[in-house]
Amino acid sequence: MRHLVTFVLAALTLAVGARDARAQAEQQSLVDRATLSLQEVMDVGDMSADARSLLGRARAAMVCPRIFRAGFIIGGQGGDCVLVARDGGGSWSSPAFFTMGGGSIGFQAGVQDAQVVMLIMNDKALEAILEHHFKFGADAGVALGTLGRGISGSTTAAVGADIVTIARARGLFAGVSLDGNYLDSRREWNRAYFGNDVTARQVVVDMAAHNPGSDPLRAALMRISGTTVPSAPAAAAPQGSAVPREVITPAPGGSATPRVQSEALPSPPPSSR
Repeated sequence: MRHLVTFVLAALTLAVGARDARAQAEQQSLVDRATLSLQEVMDVGDMSADARSLLGRARAAMVCPRIFRAGFIIGGQGGDCVLVARDGGGSWSSPAFFTMGGGSIGFQAGVQDAQVVMLIMNDKALEAILEHHFKFGADAGVALGTLGRGISGSTTAAVGADIVTIARARGLFAGVSLDGNYLDSRREWNRAYFGNDVTARQVVVDMAAHNPGSDPLRAALMRISGTTVPSAPAAAAPQGSAVPREVITPAPGGSATPRVQSEALPSPPPSSR
């Protein structure tokens, strides 16, 4: 009987582990697609420099690999997104998971899917997304802007906007409009990806959770935004030698500007016993 109980417990453990692995694979697939979409969206031809400059100044970014829109009289659109934020040192967080959705009624027909990157330029806009069921165009305190051609739905120019949308779209609709769409956190996806119950704020602001699977996305954000990766610490001095000191010597050619160079001190004499 004891062996039977042990076998059953082992089987249950394996089943739970396999289920968690399958669940995490879905989130990891979204993170991987977000990494690819970020690189493709930020390569927007003659606007690439502007897009990268905006990312370099952004407080956070929302990447939606595919926002699908379809409609005939009654339309709707939606998709899954990841939110990342940057700390004061320039490091990007692991992603928190969100879903976007919305609907519209009118004379329309067509199908479209788009890759969307939303650059969240300040803490005010980030707080609006984190604190409540965020709806585009409904929060008068958050100014929206767009960068790109054939994109509609902005309330201001990209310059000075709190959230700037950059998108690449294919299909029959004339542009990508986010007005009326909402963003909601997917807490169950955060739990599956990080292995514990964490909120979007804990992931992107507190940086209290990390999954190594998101490292390629974080590296792409640093590279595209031009963030300087901290250099490796200097190698330690060989054993038995003193730490180099800095000495100031005159610059060659009689210039008044001094030159700083390193000079190793002699090794200390061996201690006598």
